[in-house]
Amino acid sequence: MSLGTKGRTGRHGAHPNGSGSRRVGPHPAPGRPPAAAGPAPAPPQRHSVRAQVLAALRDALATGELAPGATYSAPALAERYGVSATPVREAMQQLVSEGAVETVPNRGFRVAARSRRDAAELAEVRAALEVPALLRLARTLPPERWDDLRPLADDTVFAASMGDRAAYADADRRFHRALLGLTGNRHLVAVAHDLHRKAQTPPAHAPLPDPAALLADALEHGALLDALAAGDLVAAERLARDHLAGPDGS
Repeated sequence: MSLGTKGRTGRHGAHPNGSGSRRVGPHPAPGRPPAAAGPAPAPPQRHSVRAQVLAALRDALATGELAPGATYSAPALAERYGVSATPVREAMQQLVSEGAVETVPNRGFRVAARSRRDAAELAEVRAALEVPALLRLARTLPPERWDDLRPLADDTVFAASMGDRAAYADADRRFHRALLGLTGNRHLVAVAHDLHRKAQTPPAHAPLPDPAALLADALEHGALLDALAAGDLVAAERLARDHLAGPDGS
């Protein structure tokens, strides 16, 4: 399966079933139909290929396509995505630094097998960081500032309704990153974003959330924004904590 067989689901140009691999190459601009076929574009630069391979691997981790505990070689992944082994190795080394995979000498890379305890501990740490920050914001921000995040919350609902787990994982990270971005604390945003990525890796030997659970998780974003805009700190705290402990720790 080539990286050119799938683009990310979004509110424009959605893929109906989320199957296949990530597209390498430009995507149509939002709201515009795909351009007619023409001359093939120039091959992307290596750093661009690496970034796209990294994004495809992250999608595969979030959806369980790369199974927890399984070992994959760079040449095999390169063949799967239709690229050379070099950008795959570079992308996997980035994932090693993030704790998503580990190097197995002479074999390749093993996907980290996150346990249910890992999931609970990640949710606890995320709540300790994010919930107090959100409550401080709820006390100071005018209600209209929360409305700026509505389109991002809508994107998560759209991706979940399409059943596209990879697109949902991406939209979910963008929503939470923007939410915490309102604090102006870059270090908080970076640490929380890293924890979020780890939380999105499915636990080993656990079923993935079904589509209904994924959609319910997405709808919580809008409910959280409602509580924050209303200044309802009790409801906001409850919703935030329940959400972070949700079906995929998103």
